[in-house]
Amino acid sequence: MTIAVLALQGAFAEHEQMLRRLGADVFEVRNLRDWQRHKDGLVLPGGESTVQTQLLMQLRLLEPMRQAISDGLPVLATCAGLILLARQEGGQPRNGLCTMDIDVVRNAYGRQLGSFHTLGRVEGIDGEVPMTFIRAPYVGKVLSPDVDVLAEVDGRIVAVRQRNQIATAFHPELTDDSRLHQMLIGCAKTFCS
Repeated sequence: MTIAVLALQGAFAEHEQMLRRLGADVFEVRNLRDWQRHKDGLVLPGGESTVQTQLLMQLRLLEPMRQAISDGLPVLATCAGLILLARQEGGQPRNGLCTMDIDVVRNAYGRQLGSFHTLGRVEGIDGEVPMTFIRAPYVGKVLSPDVDVLAEVDGRIVAVRQRNQIATAFHPELTDDSRLHQMLIGCAKTFCS
């Protein structure tokens, strides 16, 4: 099982550590040559979504990545990654990957000092899941019945799934709980078979 991790900016190293703990082979995507390697899944990490989008365009990664996700490549997107996948932001079209039928609200939880940690339920996972929010977005609106809401915190949607795409507003890689990464690996195994 080989998982690609977008490593242009943001908190990618923690995802790599989590995936390696689960027995996955991991490589970083920093350019088009990296992207062309075989992969069974993809992680889009937190960070700054505007910077990540600009770098994806400059490095000619945006279109091939969008096509692979549209063709079924399993992806786990966290925080800024959720914004990259969203079709809309505040009711306006986005220029990111735009493969998930959601409308996001950026920096919904305020500045860095407004970050917080809580426990919540995630559909398909037994027990509570630790959730760390850092200048996090949330899903303001689901735009298609194809999108399943996996989790809400205080009435806000913070985790969704659309076919091969799993996206969270929080950072599962900053905890010891590996169940969302296991969900990605499970999806990747199905994609491979």
